[in-house]
Amino acid sequence: MNPDSNARVSNTQQFIGNYWDIFGGVLFLGLTFLLHNAHLALFSTLTSAIAIIFFSITVSEVAEILAERLGEPYGSYVLTFTAVAVEIILLFSIMAQSDTSPAAMETVKGGIISAVIVDMNVLLGLAVFIGGLSFTEQQHNEDTSSSYTTILYVSSLALLVPSILGQSDHDLDVVKKASYLIGGLLFLFYIIILIFQTKTHTHFFKSTAKSRMFRFKQRQMEEGEHQEEHHNYIFDKLSTLSNFLVIFGLIGIIGILAEIFAHDGLMLFKEFGISAGLAGLTIAIISVSPEIFTAVKAAKNDQIQRVVNIAMGASTVSILLTVPALLVLGYFSGNYLTLNFNPLEIGALIFTILLAWKTTDDGETNYFEGISHLMLFLAYAVIAGLY
Repeated sequence: MNPDSNARVSNTQQFIGNYWDIFGGVLFLGLTFLLHNAHLALFSTLTSAIAIIFFSITVSEVAEILAERLGEPYGSYVLTFTAVAVEIILLFSIMAQSDTSPAAMETVKGGIISAVIVDMNVLLGLAVFIGGLSFTEQQHNEDTSSSYTTILYVSSLALLVPSILGQSDHDLDVVKKASYLIGGLLFLFYIIILIFQTKTHTHFFKSTAKSRMFRFKQRQMEEGEHQEEHHNYIFDKLSTLSNFLVIFGLIGIIGILAEIFAHDGLMLFKEFGISAGLAGLTIAIISVSPEIFTAVKAAKNDQIQRVVNIAMGASTVSILLTVPALLVLGYFSGNYLTLNFNPLEIGALIFTILLAWKTTDDGETNYFEGISHLMLFLAYAVIAGLY
């Protein structure tokens, strides 16, 4: 093969490597509309979920480019927004079906808790396990994990307030009022933490992870060779304003897909007798999947600090930002959300945070600690499916 042919093959491979997520998203978007219009709920639910994952990866990559350009604290705002946007869209789309599907609200509650459980057990556990197989021990800033586990522990205890009221036969209006008060406190807590993280104590979070895919910037070469950067990724060349427009456009597409997923998915869950807890777990895995890929890559590159920031930072946002956002959206749409979670959900959340505190408090991780998180997740998945 002559040099020109080699160059063409290399360029083609690089092009596919850079844009496979966009091509996949467009393909499954088209399939979703065809299958949805044909009333094939099983297949349209699957294709819409896959399309959401593909487009979420693209959103995450564009967000990382913007974060690098804007710097702190604005970069953190962009990353936070994109990290939580897909989760909020998916859960709100499910919530909007509550008029016709009584199980919708329980699925939303399961999704809120499951997002943290997936982040802290699947994402963190899998990345730590794989990283531990490649490197006997990996080190991170223990101040990061200490701060995040404290935040998550306090936040989970705050969620106990409406849950306890709900279990104590209080009037639904009381539970609703408590839910909105707790939601307000959680949002205030988030603002304080954002200042703490981006202004006063940035050293606690050094090597702050951009919880997004960076595959287009790195390419693994043959053993002993260095990794090289790709400089022809189209979003690197677009202006900041154009990239913001791209993000909003992609989130709009994800919103349309989320409506189809919610409509057909709830029908499917009901038809197959899937519990609200297991349905919420499925939604959480869909929304978190781009970050899982990022974390695993980071762990294999011995970037465990990035992994800790991804898992714990995303979990913090899932409680402190997603919950208030869903409460507000539910209020204005007439689909009132109450935070009276069941004992399984609250218990699993607290045990997850305690395990994360135990496995990260010394600033070192190994594969045994990773498998411990995966075991906890699998145990929760079993009981969530049967509860």
